[in-house]
Order: sequence, then C-alpha cells, then structure tokens
Amino acid sequence: MATWLITGCSTGLGRALAEAVLAGGHQAVVTARDAATVQDLADASPDAALALALDVTDPAQVTAAVRRAEERFGGVDVLVNNAGYGYRAAVEEGDEADVQRLFDTNFFGAVAMVKAVLPGMRHRRSGAIVNVSSIGARICPPGSGYYAAAKAALEGVSGSLRKELQPLGIQVVAVEPGGFRTDFAGRSLTQSATPIADYAETAGPRRKENDTVHGTQPGDPAKAARAIVTAVESGAAPNLLLLGTDALAAAEGVLDAQRAEIAQWRELSASTDFDA
Repeated sequence: MATWLITGCSTGLGRALAEAVLAGGHQAVVTARDAATVQDLADASPDAALALALDVTDPAQVTAAVRRAEERFGGVDVLVNNAGYGYRAAVEEGDEADVQRLFDTNFFGAVAMVKAVLPGMRHRRSGAIVNVSSIGARICPPGSGYYAAAKAALEGVSGSLRKELQPLGIQVVAVEPGGFRTDFAGRSLTQSATPIADYAETAGPRRKENDTVHGTQPGDPAKAARAIVTAVESGAAPNLLLLGTDALAAAEGVLDAQRAEIAQWRELSASTDFDA
C-alpha cells in the first residue's frame, strides 16, 4: 500500500486517478483549489483518503499539503502533478499576464510540489513522481504555443530529475495524454481575449468558439488512470508514457519527420566543427 498525492482531482484525469488509486487499495491525498469538490472522494474512503485545498501556485498551501499528508499517512510515496489547464492563442496574441499564470500553474507549481516531497522520498530512498504533460509538447499545434512550451519545460525538468533521482531509488515519469473526454477542452480551457485576423487559418480553428472536439475525444480517463497506476506499480516506469492511440500515432509521426529532416540536413549540421 502506497500513499499517493494527486493535484487537480476535482474532475477529469485527476479524479479518475484518485478513484483508481483508492480502488487499488492505496491511500490518496486528493486535492483541488476548492476542497469541497473532492470531499466526496474522502467521504467514500474515510480511512484511506484525505481531501485538501491546494493551489499549487501558493507556496504556503504546497508546504501545508505535504505536511498534512505526512502527518496523516507518514509520507508521500507517489506525487502526481496533474493540476493544470490549457491556454490557446497565437504567440503574438498571448497576453503576458495570462502566460505567466499558465506557467505558474503548469510548470512552476509542479516544480514546487516536487521540491516539497523530495526530502521525504530521499530519506526513504523510494518514491515516484508522475508529471502529467501533453502530446501538445511534442506536436506543438498552432494556437497552443504557450501551453506546449509550459509542458515541454515540465518534460525537460522531468528528464534531468529522473537522472538525478534514479540512483536514490526514485522513479520519474512524464505522461503525454492525447485527447481524453475531460473538462480540459471545455471548462478548463482559456484563450487570448483578442484574436488577430491574420491567424484565422492557423491558430483560429483551435479557439474555443471554433473547436468541436470537446466531448468527442477518443480517450477514456478511467483507462488512462489505470495505465498510470500500472506503470508506477511496475517499479520501472518509462521516461515517457504515451496515453491513447492518437498520442501514439502523433509521437511516431513526429519522430519519423524529425529523422527525415535530420538526414536531409546532416551534411550541413556536420560541417560546423573545427577542421582536424
């Protein structure tokens, strides 16, 4: 039995993951900015679940959540950084304050959570950190540049963190979901206030008023949650866990295109060393 601390549990993948963890016989600290939205999870499993208010952009709440988890269950064995939201805008359209808030939640908040749980994990020489990214970090759709950048930053940190923590017995895995039927493309999605007409054909189709994807995504959040639990419980979680056939196809397409482009430009790339 392990203790999982999961951020962003009010809906979607976070809630599905909390349910899967508890169904698997584990303990769970379920969090959301409004604890009332996750209290039902704790009420259904009073001995195994703790519901807490947590805004990952608030350092005091981050510290308090980890402390409460340690007091109640003795420590955090698995941290899942799931809290986050989408933001759509052409790069030129992006509002500076909106972009800062996006990075504060999707990147800096996740890093704060990692730093809060690591002392305990290092002391026990065990644990797992799951950072929920997005296939968007790999495919970089037009209109999602800032979101893709925030998730790519999270994946960069995850890669270095894995190398730092592997000798200490701590797993790190970045998860790239494709499209799942959650609130991500609905209630949780934000966008720039003022569109620029020149981007109507590129970023424009991804604006909320033009996007027809919500509610038709192929991914099942419950199955995604079980896949994450399986990967962590294996004790040998991959660097990158892709979730969904759409994510698999997109990642393979990007890799094939990158290999082809590297080959096309290999001679020029290799021409920049000092002459022997």
